[in-house]
Amino acid sequence: MKKDAGSPTIEASYTDSGPEPLLAKVFDAIEGNRLELAMQQTDMLIKAYPNFRLAHLVKGDLLLARSRPLMAFGEGGGPAAGDKIADLRDEAIVRLKGYRTKPPADYVPRYLLQMQPEQKHAVVVDTQKSRLYLYQNDNGTPRFIADYYITQGKLGAEKAREGDKKTPIGVYHVTSSLPRQKLTDFYGSGAFPINYPNDWDKRQGRNGHGIWLHGTPSDTFSRPPKASDGCVVLANQDLDTLSKSLQIGLTPVIISNSIEWLSLDDWQSERSSLLKMIEEWRQDWESRNLDNYARHYSHKFNVDGQGYQGWIEQKRKVNAAKSWIKVDTGNISMFRNPGKEEYVVVTFEQDYRSSNLSNQMKKRQYWIKESGRWKIVFEGAA
Repeated sequence: MKKDAGSPTIEASYTDSGPEPLLAKVFDAIEGNRLELAMQQTDMLIKAYPNFRLAHLVKGDLLLARSRPLMAFGEGGGPAAGDKIADLRDEAIVRLKGYRTKPPADYVPRYLLQMQPEQKHAVVVDTQKSRLYLYQNDNGTPRFIADYYITQGKLGAEKAREGDKKTPIGVYHVTSSLPRQKLTDFYGSGAFPINYPNDWDKRQGRNGHGIWLHGTPSDTFSRPPKASDGCVVLANQDLDTLSKSLQIGLTPVIISNSIEWLSLDDWQSERSSLLKMIEEWRQDWESRNLDNYARHYSHKFNVDGQGYQGWIEQKRKVNAAKSWIKVDTGNISMFRNPGKEEYVVVTFEQDYRSSNLSNQMKKRQYWIKESGRWKIVFEGAA
């Protein structure tokens, strides 16, 4: 397996889009008691985003402030709008925090250990910050290029069952694209389903379906931070921009509670150690030494209803009939789970040849940490 020469570097290059830059100026002006300037900027915000309810609420506050001092955010919305005002207050907070705290330069999400060359971008969602981050595959190194405000499930994250109104946490990928013409207006400009529940979720007994990245109704610019049935919801213009970077069946979508960041040196070290582990597995398979090969598998390993011991016996019989084995792996991707469970999803092109069989397949493995060592708990066709 080839190793990268030297440590990568990342340029802190990203795009600011959407209402946040102007929204931040509005709140800066309000904090500085420059209310007429804040009103001018709010009018600009509404002109650019006519259905942006938060901007309309801020304008109501600014109009009310001309007649008397404001005691709380959202007074301009009227006494009957309590819950809606709380939602808009939450949206204002997470939007401004997201805008003012960009990902740290020269740090990357721990989960993006390795992208395949064909994977041009990766999506990482931070549910606590109501933020989606888009990374570009820059010759193997993830480079931050954009971020967007998102809505998650009404009851938060860590989905476990059908109808629990939660957004799943884990490693997923985009499976298809549903255009506006095939959807009701509720889903906005389109939808991109992801593969929840994945193989790991199913092993943990999690169920449910229909988790999508999708847009908002035509009369709604954005929804509150916690308002969906579990989907990740973006403003239509943000989804339209993001959609240009999504590859069906390829783009990883990693949903976390809170992103864990690694310095480039630590990221490279963790990545290299995992690649070394996969290479040792490959070499031990070729060696036909079953003891060495089996040490890479967890005793919890189970595939197609067959447990570890049954699988070992089957491998022993298969190996006895072979005089040689040759295995090549290519286009390896590695994504670490962002949840409480420590596992890495490894996907690659496998070219298997032996004295009596040859085949090629795309394989996916789940490696878990056991007693300080990574071991395979599940593998199968990707």
